Amino acid sequence: MKLWAALYAAIWVVLLEILLGLWPNPPAVVPYLHLILGLIIIGITYSNRVGVVATRVPGRVKRIVGVTFAFSIVMAFLGLLLWFDVGSSVHLLGISLFQGILVLHVVFAMAIITQMAAAAIAYDMWEDHEFEKETAPGEVPPSAASTAPVMRLGRT
Repeated sequence: MKLWAALYAAIWVVLLEILLGLWPNPPAVVPYLHLILGLIIIGITYSNRVGVVATRVPGRVKRIVGVTFAFSIVMAFLGLLLWFDVGSSVHLLGISLFQGILVLHVVFAMAIITQMAAAAIAYDMWEDHEFEKETAPGEVPPSAASTAPVMRLGRT
């Protein structure tokens, strides 16, 4: 799979993971699928990091994929704490430590999908040299693969 496609595919895998985690009263198999997808995400983020670092893409994109991989490791750690029900009996201000861990788990999931989307778009634009082609204000040109006419927004 091409690197740009792997970067975009990772977004969809994380989205599926998030949806599995949000399933109310899931069947018994869903937590195991969530665990397996979590491990796959670690592999995908590592593979994407290695692939992007091996290119000449600007450093910011390399840093984003590096942080995304690190976030996936944090997510695995938080997920293990949740799996073993850590902190469910410890309460502070009416909130259990378990609930706090769960909130962090969700926050990191949103951060991962956001970072993956940013990295995928930036890498894709870099690979297609889109940053070298400026457009006029209000102009939305078609993609390189399209033959549609240029769209203009605002006054013509």
